[in-house]
Amino acid sequence: MDTNEISGAVVDAAMKVHTALGPGLLESVEAQIWLPVIYDGVEIEGGYRIDLLVEGQVVVELKVVEQILDIHKAQLLSYLKLSDKRVGLLINFNVVHLRDGIRRLVNNFPSSASSASSAVVD
Repeated sequence: MDTNEISGAVVDAAMKVHTALGPGLLESVEAQIWLPVIYDGVEIEGGYRIDLLVEGQVVVELKVVEQILDIHKAQLLSYLKLSDKRVGLLINFNVVHLRDGIRRLVNNFPSSASSASSAVVD
């Protein structure tokens, strides 16, 4: 599966869960994935935890918040950069219609002038 197909499958699955269980699904995820943080060649103890890594390509960050804030997007972009992944999904289950709670973020967006750029795709 390519990244777009994976993202689509994740969104489809999230929609099914949201439809079945309703808004406000708890944010607790037991299967978080620990990834190391390496700075200047040194691994920093503790690293960070992402909620889900799907097919080794798409980082998924789950939220149950009143609204997605810029800090949530920045957090996911940091995860993408640190894990060297290109696509992330920020999914807020605390909405009436899940389509309003999904943000797709892209690291190293190819159409920009800088290879270190990021984009938010709503």
